[in-house]
Formats: sequence, structure tokens, C-alpha cells
Amino acid sequence: MIKRRLEIIRLEFGQTQHSSYALIMQEVDGIRTLPIIIGGFEAQAIAIVIERILPPRPLTHDLFKNFLETFSISITEVIIYKFEKGVFYSKIIATDGVSTKEIDSRTSDAVALALRFNCPIYTTEDILAEVGLVIKNEDIPPVKTTEDNELSDYTDEELEEMLKSAIENEEYEKASQLRDELKRRKEE
Repeated sequence: MIKRRLEIIRLEFGQTQHSSYALIMQEVDGIRTLPIIIGGFEAQAIAIVIERILPPRPLTHDLFKNFLETFSISITEVIIYKFEKGVFYSKIIATDGVSTKEIDSRTSDAVALALRFNCPIYTTEDILAEVGLVIKNEDIPPVKTTEDNELSDYTDEELEEMLKSAIENEEYEKASQLRDELKRRKEE
């Protein structure tokens, strides 16, 4: 099996399925992308790590990471190893320093954990050859929200308060939009 390392280049709201997202990953040393459709909760678990949002209490994947680390187990890599009937299959490679085990996983959960453990994500050359797409980054439209224009009506202090509230209420998509607006203002 020839492995190809992937990186996340985009997470965007799905246009075809209700509350679905497209996790778009690209091979590190290549031009092929691997679009994977995931659900809203799974997208949230990935987005909060990408957006560096710290929830007030551990979410499920954070709890799982804390549990593993408590028992000196780490995840060393994730492999998306099979594509069958429109479904990607993944395995998590975990070690306690003495033995290494492969654990079957949904791809979205494996990616969420890989991000938390800062470990590489791979797929196979066969999968990229079968379902990989060549998409130029400029062909991927930027993520736009209906709130983009409305946020400009608020002061920085109001946005900070809204951000705090969004995090406390576990509204991470809204929190990332608020954070992006604050960041954009600081760069101006």
C-alpha cells in the first residue's frame, strides 16, 4: 500500500445535503484533493480545532483524547484506507509505547482525533487515483455567511461579548465567524 499524506484545506457547508459539510483534504506533495461529506456535529468537532476555539468544557473528542493520554496512549497516525459504495473507511493507529494497535473508525472521528493529537493523516494512492479530484484553490469559493455584513454593525466590545456567549453555548460555527470578524478588524 502506497500512502499519501493529506492536509485539510477547507471545511465548507454542503450545498446538496441538509446540514452536511464537505471536508476537503489535499495531498501534501500533490494537487489531488479528497472531498469527504460529513455531518454537522462531526464538522463542528473538526472546526473547533482548526479555528482554535477552546470550549468551556471538553467535547466528546477532547474527552476521548484526555482519556487516552491519562493511560499513556497516543495516536500516531490516521489512515483512510478504503472507499466503498460512497463511504470512506479509516483506521486510527494508536500506541502505548509498547504495542501498536489499529482501530476501525469513521473518517470524521479519525480526522477529529488526528487534529487533537497533531498526527499525520494519510490515504492510499489507490483511493486518490479512484476518487481524488484536481481542484485549484482559486476554484473553491470562499465561505460566506449571511452574518458577514451584519457583524460590521457591532463594536469590538459587543463582538467580544457575543464570542464569549457563543463559546459558552457551544455555538462554534458562530464563534468562528465572530473571531474572524475581530481578527479582520485588527488587521486593518
